[in-house]
Amino acid sequence: MEQGSLMQALLLATLAGASIPVGAALTWFEGWLPEQEDNTLRHFVMAFGGGALVSAIALVLVPEGVEMLAPGWAVALFGLGGLAFMLVDRALDQSGSKAAMFLAMLLDYVPEALALGALLTAKADVALLMAVMIALQNLPEGFNAFREMTGAGLARARVMVVFLLMVPVGPLAAWVGLSFLSDAPGMLGAVMLFASGGILFLLFQDIAPRVPLKHHWVPSFGAVAGFMLGLAGYLITN
Repeated sequence: MEQGSLMQALLLATLAGASIPVGAALTWFEGWLPEQEDNTLRHFVMAFGGGALVSAIALVLVPEGVEMLAPGWAVALFGLGGLAFMLVDRALDQSGSKAAMFLAMLLDYVPEALALGALLTAKADVALLMAVMIALQNLPEGFNAFREMTGAGLARARVMVVFLLMVPVGPLAAWVGLSFLSDAPGMLGAVMLFASGGILFLLFQDIAPRVPLKHHWVPSFGAVAGFMLGLAGYLITN
């Protein structure tokens, strides 16, 4: 493993992860808007995050994952991911925890950071644009997850500490991808497909139902805007 590739992977993943606490910090500006506009903004950001997650599944995780696995394994791992996170979400609901968006953020962040590291030596341009996509996805996801957790009664300062501790997770995942998954495409594909199934479950179970706002159409357009972001990145890399 080249030292330059390692440093580049760590830097890109750190910059991508830093948008998590930045998105959380944006919640401090919510009170500056009138109540109606503030409510519309929150729903828009939630839908934008959902659209970004859909784009991650449709344009990055599934297409890359299925190229590395036999069809049967790809389908099975996708379903297993959805089943696993259905059980996790059910357990969280029974315990009273409010961390669905946080889980969705982790499911998106970690496998893409793994892929970033694994692809860096062979496709540096794709890895760079993936880092940009991760950062732009983490921004609304950090915003939504922070609001979800603090709205459940958790102290803002403690949640922010957790989000700051999330930043090094990306470089660690990128290092694992670069060091161990560059030559193990089957394992990387399995991680991507498993995460995709989990993201899709959480999207329809916990995120999409919270987006609609009566007599307002802008929030739902946020899903289109979020997918547009992922589509733009996909078209640039292809």
